[in-house]
Amino acid sequence: MSFQNHTVMLTGAAGNLGQAVAAAFAAQGARLVLLDRRLDALQHSFGDTGPDRLLLATDLLDPGQIAAALAAAEARFGRIHVLCNLAGGFRMGEAVHATSDSTWDLLFDTNARTLLNMARSLVPHMLAQGGGKIVNVGAFAAQKGVAQMGAYCASKSSVIRLTEAMAAELREQNINVNCVLPTILDSPENRAAMPDADPARWVKLDDLAQVIVFLASDAARAVHGAALPVTGLS
Repeated sequence: MSFQNHTVMLTGAAGNLGQAVAAAFAAQGARLVLLDRRLDALQHSFGDTGPDRLLLATDLLDPGQIAAALAAAEARFGRIHVLCNLAGGFRMGEAVHATSDSTWDLLFDTNARTLLNMARSLVPHMLAQGGGKIVNVGAFAAQKGVAQMGAYCASKSSVIRLTEAMAAELREQNINVNCVLPTILDSPENRAAMPDADPARWVKLDDLAQVIVFLASDAARAVHGAALPVTGLS
């Protein structure tokens, strides 16, 4: 699964999962284009821009900023071979009938619209370059509705449906589109929020990163439209 001479673009790169995925691709020789809302967060996670990594502060809800990030990446590295849509958000606690507009908009903007905006910019680039790989992050909970998680489940279910639609549209153009469906991630924030839970049952960030790297590799070239559960407990 070598990614030598391949460029990988990650959204949500400064987050816990973004750092793990970036490290996994870097270990395979990839050049990295790392996107997050704040440059200082990227620099805190990765240091400064280097020969094989480009740090770009990008608001994924602003198509103009995404276009500028793609132009900067093309100027630096040329072709983008892989896009990993890692940016996302979680909120629970409201019943469906009590869901506020702010919760609904936050979750659909963060989980679905960011993906749509990235696809609008990156898919034409990949089509012009002759192909590519796209890996999205859904959620295991998105496979059915869960009490007090309706808006979250709906937004992440949109990720699955968009992944399937894109795969059906793009597979003949040499673009693989797949997604992963993790359960709870073993992150510092989740440990703090759930101190009585057993994190040994959760998904390790490095394990999820390896699955994402696989789906972005030539080893998964025959996989299209998969929604792959990643549920921990090795």
